[in-house]
Amino acid sequence: MAFAPGLTFDSSAGRWPLRSSSLSHSLPPYRHLSICFPSAKAADIKADISSASVATAEFDFKAYMLEKSASVNRALDLAVPPQLHPKLMHEAMRYSLLAGGKRLRPILCIAACEIVGGVQAFAMPPACALEMVHTMSLMHDDLPCMDDDDLRRGQPSCHRAYGEPLAVLAADALLFLSYRHLADMDNYPSGVPPALVLRATAELSRCIGAEGLVAGQVMDMESTTDDLNKSVDIDRLEFIHRHKAGVLIEGSVVIGGIMGGGSDCEMKRLRRYARSFGLLFQVVDDILDVTKDLASNKTTYPKLLGMERSREFVEELLCDAKSHMEDFDPMKAAPFLQLLNYGKMLLSH
Repeated sequence: MAFAPGLTFDSSAGRWPLRSSSLSHSLPPYRHLSICFPSAKAADIKADISSASVATAEFDFKAYMLEKSASVNRALDLAVPPQLHPKLMHEAMRYSLLAGGKRLRPILCIAACEIVGGVQAFAMPPACALEMVHTMSLMHDDLPCMDDDDLRRGQPSCHRAYGEPLAVLAADALLFLSYRHLADMDNYPSGVPPALVLRATAELSRCIGAEGLVAGQVMDMESTTDDLNKSVDIDRLEFIHRHKAGVLIEGSVVIGGIMGGGSDCEMKRLRRYARSFGLLFQVVDDILDVTKDLASNKTTYPKLLGMERSREFVEELLCDAKSHMEDFDPMKAAPFLQLLNYGKMLLSH
């Protein structure tokens, strides 16, 4: 299925002139352990990244993350006012939504909008919607019928604080609020084309449903077993990682690019960056949690590939993700490159 006609924001004119587009909303997934480059291409990538290193070094990553997360938190606070009724349900929604966190997904959404020429105001409504969806997924994950976790972000999980029935309903309410918040044109500056919002809504639906997050959760549940003789192969593990967590990261970047009016080529590069970025952080997480995961017989990349090959895979994903940033403005690409460096840095500590 192809996207609706593409739109590119003209910053000098303050509008999006219509332009034809044939970009498909989905790309074939990478095969595991198949990310590689011919030597000439790898040399070009290294040179391009080196030329951007000065701009990246001047970029204050910590200040950027703090400023963007503060903006997102203010918008989320306004999106779910405390005085609404039923009061206890909205209290539970705010309890989980405003409990903290890095706000990685909304920040990626805003950064992707800005890298293709948009501004933060275009991306803030979908950024908030993405964080609502992410929070909903965590509330569901914590339930006794799922992971049965008592704590989330250093405080009792929602079902422990408000009871299981209300936690389920509050999570459902956040999910539906996310769509309303994304689709409400009153949340956007004047002149934002409804066609962009429609495309963003379709992308969010794909990321959440049977093609995305829900599919990953189901596969994860089916793969959780105490039977030491029942194995999960690398294809299944990659599917789980890409869909349970990676797909919402992909959606965040793609939706931001949509709202900024990204071109076909820009959208393709953003999507591929996000796919490698999302899987990279899952593999890093597997490596960091290797002791705990082995004790629980959880299938991970280190378990299937070994620690050394898993670290090599991280480097391959890192190289691939960086390659998709090479044609963007270095300063606007800096958040994306610094996030990759952060993922790699975690392995050195």
